[in-house]
Amino acid sequence: MIRRASVNLLVVLAMSSLATAASADDATVANGLWLSAQKDGVVELKPCAEEPTALCGTVVWDKDASVSPPKPGDCGLRIVKLKRFDDGAWRDGWIHDPREKKNYKGMIRAKGNEMTMRAYIGIAVLGKSEDFTRVDSIPAGCPPVQK
Repeated sequence: MIRRASVNLLVVLAMSSLATAASADDATVANGLWLSAQKDGVVELKPCAEEPTALCGTVVWDKDASVSPPKPGDCGLRIVKLKRFDDGAWRDGWIHDPREKKNYKGMIRAKGNEMTMRAYIGIAVLGKSEDFTRVDSIPAGCPPVQK
């Protein structure tokens, strides 16, 4: 009887550690390069350098920077900082809209090769979403980011 309880406890512990690992993996699904729906920009999402538990996004390609003569565009601009992964989405932070030059509350939900970025004021229902597609590389055009 005690042996059976020990085996059951081991099974439960193994299953809970697998569930925890799956949850941690879900938080990293947003990491990578994402092409905007208009195909005019690529954003790289990854852990923030100054706060590794948060998700940061930087413009790494801007169509305007690839024209001749090149325009400065938004290359190197940080447009996302979200601090918490919860219920399948990154939340609690801000998303910057470079077109309007404003910060909004934000949320990112990624699954496979698709990602939705939602910027809003107040509550998420009062906002706009933009869809992105995962890409493997950055098109030519952005100058190296100056630090």
